Amino acid sequence: MKIGFVGLGNMGAPMAANLAKEHEVVGFDTVVRPDGIVIAANAAEAAAGADIVITMLPNGDILRAVAADIHPAMAKGAIHLDCSTVDVESARAVAAQAEAHNLMAIDAPVSGGIGGAQAGTLTFMAGGADEAFARVKPLFDIMGQKAVHCGPAGNGQAAKICNNMILGVTMIATCEAFVLADKLGLDRQAMFDVVSTSSGYSWTMNAYCPAPGIGPQSPADNDYQPGFAADLMLKDLNLSQMAAQAADADTPMGQAARDLYAEFVEREDGTGRDFSAMLPRFEKRGRS
Repeated sequence: MKIGFVGLGNMGAPMAANLAKEHEVVGFDTVVRPDGIVIAANAAEAAAGADIVITMLPNGDILRAVAADIHPAMAKGAIHLDCSTVDVESARAVAAQAEAHNLMAIDAPVSGGIGGAQAGTLTFMAGGADEAFARVKPLFDIMGQKAVHCGPAGNGQAAKICNNMILGVTMIATCEAFVLADKLGLDRQAMFDVVSTSSGYSWTMNAYCPAPGIGPQSPADNDYQPGFAADLMLKDLNLSQMAAQAADADTPMGQAARDLYAEFVEREDGTGRDFSAMLPRFEKRGRS
């Protein structure tokens, strides 16, 4: 299979490298030129003649611009597989544009971070037609460990946004609970032992505990160097609230989480830190 890959950053480069072990991959990026991947002069050249073109891009505006470049260059019947995390409206607009060029489209944002991209253990949340999903499924199997078909175009982004809204809210609640436990004189290990096996069980507690030295290894044990950066959590929470506004959905906890991460990233020391670094943030604060 011939694959074009546009966007070879921290996520895209290892994904493309894994695909290149089994398929012909031609890539393009405006900034980086990773080793081991044939590099085209521009995005349209990377897309020309490809069976599937994968994009991994920062936001919806860039995705729309790249789609406008690559769709006219793609062979009829080819598939545009977008793995970016963007707004639902952009995902659906790009799918409609692909259809107008006699192409198919899948929006398939990922979960698993840079480590998952390198190890080929990502999870894909896919939106698009059944036929297109079936054709790209073998590539999901190379780049990841699971792919869920969530329905028509845009539903992959919808699933990612909803999942990460839950993640942002539960991380804040987990950090708040540890700080409250500290101030009540409850040992953190005892707190973990109770909550991790009780009704407070969550992924943020059991698998990604924000308290150093408690539970499995996590970024908290590495001075909160990012596994999933607070900046990216803010991006996803912004997307969730854009979607909530468009859909007239009441999401007060999602909005509160967005506002807290905005304060942490934009006005405090959250930039470049893991999203679980909310714990030391709350430790410094009292009730206002």
